[in-house]
Parts: sequence; C-alpha cells; structure tokens
Amino acid sequence: MKSNLDTLAEEIQQYLVAEHFIVFRGMSRAEDDTPMIFWDVDRQPDYKAFLDCALQLGLRLVHFHTREFSPQHREEALDQLEECELGREEKRGLERRINELTIYEGLTCAIEISFDFENRVYLFELRTEWYDEWNDVLDELEDAGPGDEGQEPFGGYYSNN
Repeated sequence: MKSNLDTLAEEIQQYLVAEHFIVFRGMSRAEDDTPMIFWDVDRQPDYKAFLDCALQLGLRLVHFHTREFSPQHREEALDQLEECELGREEKRGLERRINELTIYEGLTCAIEISFDFENRVYLFELRTEWYDEWNDVLDELEDAGPGDEGQEPFGGYYSNN
C-alpha cells in the first residue's frame, strides 16, 4: 500500500469527471447505520472496477471522501495519552509511536468511494499502512483510557479490526 494516497485521489477525481459521475463530497460513510457491503480491495484494488458496478446498475451519484492526517490528530492523541492509566514505559512507547507518525501530517491517509443501491451502501475504501498503525495506537489509547463509558469515539476515527 502506498504511504500517500494524494496522487491516487487526484486520479480518481479526474476519472469521475471524465466518466460523468455526479460526485457528492461528503464525510466518511464507514460508520453509517445503513447496511454496508465492502469492496475487496485486497483482491481487486482497481477503483474503476468498483465504479463500473455503479454504472452497470445505472447509478451516477457516488460519494467521495478523502481523509488527511493533520497535526490536530497527533495533539489530541497526546492529550488523551496524558489521561491514560498506563505505566511510564508504556506511555513512552505510545508517545514515541504517535510522534513517529508526524512525518505523515498533511498527507491523504484514506480514500472512500461509495454508492447506494437497494438500501445498502457499497463502499470502496483504501487506507495507508501507516493509517492502520495510527488506528492501532488509537485503539490502545481508548483501551487504556480512564473508563468513561458512553463517550464518543476519539477524534471521529474508526477501526475495521
């Protein structure tokens, strides 16, 4: 997987225009309550094949979302780390992992293309390996947090684990 999806995001946008898709630039749909069907990007990573399915169904409206990794995400994670119930060495390890990911700030870490058909969301999602690492760090922070149940998930991020 590429460490930066900026070039691919631009390529996808150009393809959508060239093929006369109607593009709705919305937020991530990965946490929608609508039943989802995920495209197998491991076996079929070509977004054009996914979009061809929409065309064959007679659909032209697609949702397009990209996620950029920002300094704010790191700052929020470091704030949350301060509240964690971890030993000194564990905190240092997590802090090191968080700070190592700063080299990716400003880069596209995830791309989502989706369309709706018969009350289902069909979703094509690509994520960088380092973004998966980021989500692992967030999961560890959440697990080590001060047991406040009922709080919203950290930073609007999600994990497919």
